[in-house]
Amino acid sequence: MRVTANATRSGGWWAVSVPEVEGLFTQAKRLDQIPAMVADAVELLTNVPAASVEVTVRPEVPESVRAHLAEAEVQREASAAANSRAAAETREAARELKEQGMPLRDVGAVLGVSYQRAFQLVSESV
Repeated sequence: MRVTANATRSGGWWAVSVPEVEGLFTQAKRLDQIPAMVADAVELLTNVPAASVEVTVRPEVPESVRAHLAEAEVQREASAAANSRAAAETREAARELKEQGMPLRDVGAVLGVSYQRAFQLVSESV
């Protein structure tokens, strides 16, 4: 059985409701405690074994926090794209240097990597 544990901060506790099971409300000090507590409560209220209950915890956070998290994800994606482009440019530089007859040890020195990594970069660009 799959259930959703909606968690709302209330004082020093998380107030938890589970819409899939009527009347299931509980509380926990920490988010990591919620899945076990909810699974046990589901078992008590529905006779479904706790071990077969899959709990998805959804903590409610302020809109400002959601905005920060969304922006962080945008920045992570932009960073990953930039890293991918930088890696492609480094491979191209290694390939060009090698094609010009530069030894791999020197290619590595120019790029600031080991000659083994220079070999990998040259091989990856093929």
